[in-house]
Amino acid sequence: MDHTNPEAMCAICALHGDEERLSKDLIWRGDRWLLRHHPRPAPLVGWCVLDSIRHLGGPLDFNNEEAASWGGMVQRASQLVKTLSGCDRVYAIAFGEGARHLHLHLIPRHGSDQRTTAWSVADLYRHVESDQQPPACSGEVSAFVEAARRAVADSWL
Repeated sequence: MDHTNPEAMCAICALHGDEERLSKDLIWRGDRWLLRHHPRPAPLVGWCVLDSIRHLGGPLDFNNEEAASWGGMVQRASQLVKTLSGCDRVYAIAFGEGARHLHLHLIPRHGSDQRTTAWSVADLYRHVESDQQPPACSGEVSAFVEAARRAVADSWL
């Protein structure tokens, strides 16, 4: 591994280059952005992640084209999550600590599901990751991904 090159050490760059691993969760890939469902085991059906294609740490590193297109992409991806999941709203969270490559979590917030309220969603994430709580049903995640692919096939070219 090349420790002088951040891209060589980046888990998200590696994921983007691994078509086999990415294929089951990939919803859409454009020139600047990639939308995917959260890898399995996923905490919730519809928990998506919007990644920058180019290795960058966050909006501070945007070039002019990325800056101009980011807001529209976040809006479209959030609308997709809301429409397909039937949630009340969509949380958009990006910390950039687990992987220092811009990846925005788009998390469905269901009013009737207390696990998805504010910071409780972080507890849900940790509980699924540590096997304290079961993940979302893989079959339901697959159905969401297929529906999302169909929804964006013609409109996101």
